[in-house]
Amino acid sequence: MLWQLLPQAVLDGLLIGGVYITVALGFSLAFGVKHIIDFAVGEWIMLGAFLGYYLQGWTGLDPLLLLPVVFAVFTAVGYAIQPVIHRAVSGRRGNPVLMGLVFTFGLMLAIRGAGLTVFGFFSHSIPSVMSARSWFLEAGGLFVTVPAIRLVGFVYAIGITAVLHWVLRHTDFGLAVRALAQNRDAAGLMGINARRISSWVYGIHVGVSAMTGVVIGSIFSISAQMGGDYTILAFFVVVLAGMGYLAGVPWAAFLLGLVQSLFLVYGNPSYTLLAVFAILYLILLVSPRGLFAKGV
Repeated sequence: MLWQLLPQAVLDGLLIGGVYITVALGFSLAFGVKHIIDFAVGEWIMLGAFLGYYLQGWTGLDPLLLLPVVFAVFTAVGYAIQPVIHRAVSGRRGNPVLMGLVFTFGLMLAIRGAGLTVFGFFSHSIPSVMSARSWFLEAGGLFVTVPAIRLVGFVYAIGITAVLHWVLRHTDFGLAVRALAQNRDAAGLMGINARRISSWVYGIHVGVSAMTGVVIGSIFSISAQMGGDYTILAFFVVVLAGMGYLAGVPWAAFLLGLVQSLFLVYGNPSYTLLAVFAILYLILLVSPRGLFAKGV
């Protein structure tokens, strides 16, 4: 009976929703500080996934052990690129938000084109020792399967969220980030180096996105065309949470995961995205600033 599938559908939705947290967390952080809608977020996920794929082939290490390397490489890339983005959006004319959107959209197209040229159109996977492990649980005649790699992805997402929360709340760097997000001009008058902090924020966003690509590649498959799907998912979560409101991201990500999982079980999988954005539309009609009415 279909009701017997409900516990498995809910569990799968929560586990994949955890991964969506890290897909959207950096996106939301970058918007809060720089007011940049980063349409290249999915491409950073794609590039991180392929770096993990090739590093595993070269080193023979489990991809989960390579996450710090991927983070370090792409944090440096994001730190180096942010001044270019700043120059593009800080001109005297035009809307900075719109200019940031246009610039990152062009960056997305460039990275995707380069990815298709270098990596081709074929799909790959990043096998982990956890990929083949699962646990079977039974309660009251209902059975659920807990894939180990999805549980690892969930724990990874919660860990990244906790670390970022601690950094933002308990370090001088986090204080500077929050000051910039609240009032950039006032933060500058207080001696905060806005350009350097913004570069680090964008670097962290790119690094976390790239690491998440490796985790996604261990759960699903990867391809040079995967970025667009995750950009859409990140945009959904951030808008639903409230633009720039980091605390709402986990709840919006879990809601997205649950909607997708339940619709795959009880609805037509072809209309999953339609259902997701219909829900987003209805929620924004009631609360235009997101679920908690605290977004920009």
